[in-house]
Amino acid sequence: MKHALITGITGQDGSYLAELLLEKGYEVYGIMRRKSVVDYGNVEHIKDKIHFIYADMTDPVSLVTAMKVSQADEVYNLAAQSFVATSWEQPLATANIDAIGVTNMLEAIRIVKPEARFYQASTSEMFGLVQEVPQSEKTPFYPRSPYGVAKLYGHWITKNYRESYDLFACSGILFNHESERRGKEFVTRKITDAAARIKLGKQECVELGNLSAKRDWGHSQDYVRAMWLMLQADKPDDYVVATGETRTVREFTETAFSHLGIKIRWEGEGVDEKGIDEATGKVVVKVNPQFFRPAEVELLLGNPEKAETKLGWKREISFSQLVERMVKNDFELVSAEK
Repeated sequence: MKHALITGITGQDGSYLAELLLEKGYEVYGIMRRKSVVDYGNVEHIKDKIHFIYADMTDPVSLVTAMKVSQADEVYNLAAQSFVATSWEQPLATANIDAIGVTNMLEAIRIVKPEARFYQASTSEMFGLVQEVPQSEKTPFYPRSPYGVAKLYGHWITKNYRESYDLFACSGILFNHESERRGKEFVTRKITDAAARIKLGKQECVELGNLSAKRDWGHSQDYVRAMWLMLQADKPDDYVVATGETRTVREFTETAFSHLGIKIRWEGEGVDEKGIDEATGKVVVKVNPQFFRPAEVELLLGNPEKAETKLGWKREISFSQLVERMVKNDFELVSAEK
């Protein structure tokens, strides 16, 4: 029976990965930060099947202990300050967790069990001001946020430890991936939650930022399979995980509202743009300049050919299915509210 250690286990990706590994017969260990109130997040439903270890990415000693306790054969580093907007407000905290934290984890592996296989959650935000379309493993990086910069350090230190210490260390350059378990601070979940509330008469409209920003959106459940496949390969390497399709925030919004029977008509342009429900004539979407980034990432589009060819990975959940699942889940959640 293999042992796996997951940092960030209570988050979106951590929960889907934990489910996958449990199905495959792994003994699953998860790192949690100690809080005054215990919060199992997205793994509440499987908490009795997981061994939890209190540790922190900024505390190297705790990570060494976590490795000793878990004796992990595979380590999946999914812990991060993962909200781009927050990275401008908390740049040092983002760097300590998303950059230095990766080094702390790699050092813990090197000291305790160097034969363990390591997965680092890299991100398409490292491409930022994109240098080519689509983006592949060979595309130059140009991050446009403290989050992207910190993640780029984590990506390169993973590669460095692989080449310096012969660790089996991989980075998955994952493009945007969402799900029903996405936090409400992320734009996709903000949209689907708002659509449900507007449909049920519990909210009048939703305010969004740059509607023209283009993203390559997939489902987290598909993407955690790619993580696992990377650590089953003969040799460690880095892989882009994406759908190869890009859509604007406006398109995501239209798709989400359409699943609830709301057709949007757009009026105005840029900061004056409004989305109007054609049936009622009410404004359901407003553009708020407050939600624009200081340095915008306009277009992300990944080329997953390497992952598909070398790992045999293929996404199974389409964009429309992704949005439909998110909207349906939020509609049920909002309907159940008192």
